[in-house]
Amino acid sequence: MSRVCQITGKAVMGGNSVSHSNIKTKRKFYPNLQTKKFYIPEEDKYITIKVSAQGIRTINKKGISACLKEAREKGFLKK
Repeated sequence: MSRVCQITGKAVMGGNSVSHSNIKTKRKFYPNLQTKKFYIPEEDKYITIKVSAQGIRTINKKGISACLKEAREKGFLKK
């Protein structure tokens, strides 16, 4: 599975490491992803999703059902 948040769509970014002598080499910035289990009361079941730290905060604010609905509409979450 790729390193993409299934709620916010955050993915790996590219950039440069810059040394003291200002030499630039390519590097990657990875999102802070966690594999987390959430309970959905409407369906009376648990789901496991790969979610970023910001995605967890969004779920705490809006609720899991609203976040899943948005993620499906935006195409971040299949099914």
